[in-house]
Amino acid sequence: MPKNYMIGNWKMNQSLSDIQNFFSQLKLENNQNNFWITPQSVHISECLKHAPATGVLIGAQNCSHEDFGAFTGEIACRSLAEIGAHFTLIGHSERRSLYGETDQDVNQKAKKAISEGLIPVICVGETLAQRDNSQTLDVVLSQVKNALVNIQLHNESEIIIAYEPVWAIGTGKTATPQQAEEVHAQIRNLLIELYPDHGAEISLLYGGSVKPANIKELLSMQNINGGLVGGASLKPESFSDLCKAC
Repeated sequence: MPKNYMIGNWKMNQSLSDIQNFFSQLKLENNQNNFWITPQSVHISECLKHAPATGVLIGAQNCSHEDFGAFTGEIACRSLAEIGAHFTLIGHSERRSLYGETDQDVNQKAKKAISEGLIPVICVGETLAQRDNSQTLDVVLSQVKNALVNIQLHNESEIIIAYEPVWAIGTGKTATPQQAEEVHAQIRNLLIELYPDHGAEISLLYGGSVKPANIKELLSMQNINGGLVGGASLKPESFSDLCKAC
């Protein structure tokens, strides 16, 4: 059975004092290394100071597919691993739309992350126009397939897939549990096709205006194994409530 995760994506939020207050107030129960947070990269080390007391694992919001070199502003996967990062988001819709990341970029980053011992959380999702044109499954399954080109897995915990319909991110709109499950079920079928030994156990997360009020219903779906959460992860109370549902 796939493991459930709750991942808080802080995006470009939280000051140093916010981080200190967050971890001092965070109360988690039954944490089995499945509650994760991605702060701004400049704050990863600060989070790593506070996280052990809560059992939260810390990761990055982005990474480079290059090893090292003259790539101003980029962050090497090896450097992230060296400071203690556990995972990295890859291909978030904001990276795709604002910075032009392509499926090929996502694939290269995922390969590099795995090679350096990081777990890539690969983000996929369709726009509202694509959903309205009945292209959701074509778009999402193509993104998943392209992200995983020439990636061999030794176990199901090496990658996580997060489905985030772009039209639901930060809008207050949420795909219904049934809409999300329809997409997750097709992603699951594709993963089983690509990885017969591991595809049934790879964790599939839903993202897009996830909050304590809707998480239980989302998690009641067979193929939804947790959430990738934005705004609701910024406050210790709401993040704790989300984690309890896991």
